[in-house]
Amino acid sequence: MSETFYTSCADVLALFQAQKDNLEALLDPQTGFAPRLRQLCEQQLSDIREEGNATPEGIEALRMECSTWALLQAIMPARKTEPPVQPSARALLSANPYTPTSSLAQATMAASRTLSELVVVREWLHDTAPPPPRPDASTGYWRFTKHRVTQGRWTGNTGRAVENVVREMDPDAVVREAEIGRSLAGDDASYDKALSYTLFAFVRAGNIEDAVKLCRDAHQPWRAASIRGSLLFSWPAISTVRQYDAAEEDEEVDPDLWYGNKRRALWKTTCTRAALDSRLSSAERALYAALAPSVQTSAVLKSACRTWEDALWATISVLCEDRQSEALARLGGGFWEPSRRELDAGDVGEGEGEGAGDEEEDAWRADVEQELQTLATAQVQEGLGADDPFHISQLHIILDRTDALLDDFASRLRDGAYDPESSEYPTMTRFFAHLCLYLQLIDIAVSPLAIQIILEAYLQVLEGAGQRSLIAMYAGALGDNAVERYALFLTSLALSADPAERRIALQRAREHGLDVPRVAVVTAERTIERALDTLPSSVKGPLPDLAKATLEPAEEAEILLVRSMEWTVVEADTYDTALEQANVILRHLLARGRVNVARLLLDMLPPELSAISTPEERAAEYLDYRQFFIAWETVERVAECQTLEVPQMSRDTRAAWLKDYGGLVSGAREQILKLLTMDWLVPETDIPGTDRRARELARIRQLFIPELILRLHGLLVSSRTHIPDNVRHALLLANVVADSRYMLFTEFAGENGRRLREYLAAVRTAVLAGLEHGGSDPFRSVL
Repeated sequence: MSETFYTSCADVLALFQAQKDNLEALLDPQTGFAPRLRQLCEQQLSDIREEGNATPEGIEALRMECSTWALLQAIMPARKTEPPVQPSARALLSANPYTPTSSLAQATMAASRTLSELVVVREWLHDTAPPPPRPDASTGYWRFTKHRVTQGRWTGNTGRAVENVVREMDPDAVVREAEIGRSLAGDDASYDKALSYTLFAFVRAGNIEDAVKLCRDAHQPWRAASIRGSLLFSWPAISTVRQYDAAEEDEEVDPDLWYGNKRRALWKTTCTRAALDSRLSSAERALYAALAPSVQTSAVLKSACRTWEDALWATISVLCEDRQSEALARLGGGFWEPSRRELDAGDVGEGEGEGAGDEEEDAWRADVEQELQTLATAQVQEGLGADDPFHISQLHIILDRTDALLDDFASRLRDGAYDPESSEYPTMTRFFAHLCLYLQLIDIAVSPLAIQIILEAYLQVLEGAGQRSLIAMYAGALGDNAVERYALFLTSLALSADPAERRIALQRAREHGLDVPRVAVVTAERTIERALDTLPSSVKGPLPDLAKATLEPAEEAEILLVRSMEWTVVEADTYDTALEQANVILRHLLARGRVNVARLLLDMLPPELSAISTPEERAAEYLDYRQFFIAWETVERVAECQTLEVPQMSRDTRAAWLKDYGGLVSGAREQILKLLTMDWLVPETDIPGTDRRARELARIRQLFIPELILRLHGLLVSSRTHIPDNVRHALLLANVVADSRYMLFTEFAGENGRRLREYLAAVRTAVLAGLEHGGSDPFRSVL
């Protein structure tokens, strides 16, 4: 499926979401929601057929979607809008006893919502019927039969070939002479059979005029007259309600002329007899059953149905025809039709001419629903079966049970009844997703759970198709779950989206009415959870080896953890959350000794976070991290500066280097001492739910306080050749470590006192360094 098709469908949805209060625009027969999607499906169907790269199943699913949107386009306006008030059929007869039959039939249809909907569905079935096959051109009426009979008479040949063909050429000759074994010539019989099937297909498509024309082209005008008999009698010139007369709307019809069948009831009786006549061919019988559908002819009609749509059309045709015939009979037939008594239907009471009351209408609707329900298990010879999702959808739409339809489809999705890898799966999920949203737009109730499941399935299709830009729109329709679902999608982007794409994704959320700060926070939270699930624990196991942990490159999960902050630093509204999440990530990384990865995070955070002062505990912790990295980076700069010293330096260069070097060492000493004497990362003990945080902070102190002390001590001692006074500073540092006010010595207790032994050995080295210039007083260097 082309990427532009997804976008085009989303454009239609966006257009009508902006007009959700304009029911007229939503239901417009040409530019409404359903017509636009139908047109898109038709265009997509044409494109993939030209490209030739789609599976037959995929093409058929798209064709069915197109057909279903056409059904919605036809039936929803009838349900959501009130038709104009029309006079009843009895009122028309009371005002004008010569009211044409077509006007009475239209009044009958207008009085019954169920009948009106069935007629609309029948017209939809006409419009979506496959094009009828065309038989070969006819060169005359029964040409081969006529030639054989004529030749036999001219030659006097009365052989078997001549004896087996009819002797007369009238239309009834075949039936009349069949009893004595005579029939048409083989070619004529084949042509008549093909013609009957084609005429049936024209009637199936509601194309009576083309069927009539075909009969005339085939030199069978009598058959054309039989087919035209199905048209209701209409005479605009004598109708008192011309605004309701179909002929009045057709500018090409002369209102002074009548057309249609003035004795249609009699014609229908004749068609019924023909349909039930076993002497006729099955094709001929099916044609007459289609022209005059009724309970009597339904078996014949349904036997000619090959597809599920044919079976639906046959059922609805019988229901509509019987209902209209019954209503007309109740009226006594009017002036133009025989009375019910003449049709052996019994007497009509004085008050029965009016349309059925509400109770009878409800009872008939129940009968209609029961009859249509049988199509749920109808067997077909061709095409998709009754269990196809689109056939199920069409039947539920006709029955006005869209809520049950969506619940059923959602349940099947949840139970894994559909294969997401199948070629028709994207088409199905797209259709049902847009159906949910369409029904919402026109104020038809839809189960929230069904919407959630169906839209979730379609969102997965969009994600699989790489349609990132459309996720926010459809996620926004999830209501209370919209933020969580869109955040789930953004989380799935992982490292594939750069900061610019992430900003655009949040902007799309705003465009579709989502709470952007909430989306950013939830996305960051889910990303952090995802990353932490794959990383080692920050509170278990021995303290890491800093030398090794610092040199190892960042893992993918660590990069994901760091970049999770990109969601909450986009807007100032989420800075408070960003501060909290930054502390969580920094604690985890530093507790594992991942200094360089933590520094990546700190470098990407906006400076505004440092200005946040509440909550005080959170703000203080963040400032402690920044203080740590200032000290850590200064120590690293001292080491870098040491490497710049070379023996060949000039006096001025050496003096400048010594000045820089001394300043860096002094700065490192001041910063580390400040950090050591400021209760760095000492957690508050009265904050509930901070057990893990306290353990992480304690681990960080055990890891970095000894490291900072050892590093500072090493810098001071190693710099004594250039700055002799630094030996004294190194020995004074030991006083700070031992000071009970700061309790720094307790941080050396880990690893069985290994770091403490290292530090004591370093202090001993410093004492010895103080004796390098002579003397025996070890305290001289600190005085």
